[in-house]
Amino acid sequence: MRKLLSSFCFTTMMFAALVVSGQVVAETESNSYKILVYGATGKVGSQAVNEALNRGHVVTAVSRDPSRITLVHENLTAVKGDVLDTESVASLVAGQDVVIISVRGVLGKSKDPADAVPYIAVGNVVNALRDMGETAPRLIHVGGSGSLVVKPGVVYADTLPMAVIPRKLQTEIEGQVLALDYLRSISDVDWTYATPAKNFTNGKRTGVFRIAGDQLVESSSGRSRISRADFAVALIDEVENARFIQQRYSVVY
Repeated sequence: MRKLLSSFCFTTMMFAALVVSGQVVAETESNSYKILVYGATGKVGSQAVNEALNRGHVVTAVSRDPSRITLVHENLTAVKGDVLDTESVASLVAGQDVVIISVRGVLGKSKDPADAVPYIAVGNVVNALRDMGETAPRLIHVGGSGSLVVKPGVVYADTLPMAVIPRKLQTEIEGQVLALDYLRSISDVDWTYATPAKNFTNGKRTGVFRIAGDQLVESSSGRSRISRADFAVALIDEVENARFIQQRYSVVY
């Protein structure tokens, strides 16, 4: 992991002030955005789809098997697609305002972080957006908490007990770090890297949380958590407000 992080660009300071963000749906006023969601059937992606629809946005949910998308809504379209297929990506991102990537996994049994699905997905989408030029949508990538800074020169992934973490998950964590490192080298695409706290919960949507930067934020009791529902609020807040262009932000209670 150390070697992997050698070129990683750290920002060890949090934003000067943590903010309370997220309004209840009834209070949200925004233009309608066309949002493409990769990983729409996942635990985070499905929450993002629901949050976006509840705010009046138009959502295209992508799955290799669209029949898995059972939600019915007038603003929702389920389509067949694969973020690993460059031709499919190019065809689906066209005409969108924002692309959200929330995918997991590793190709086969590879131990190479470059074979982590999130890393490949980011590269494929960035290349497609580059080809579109000024008409390209924004990209919001859901990255892992492993890249959050715990102290200067040390990220959360460095503190994990890798000996007991499945090798596939290790590779995925390392791939997410690579994805952030890669995005930080990109200046010709509007990207955002959204990171949850250490622990996801199945808690309810409250719309109340803190926004931070690269630093891993914990409560006075050492807890670092966010519900998937509230993380989705933060994702769609970013769709609407575009506060963190070419930046990473994190979300925590």
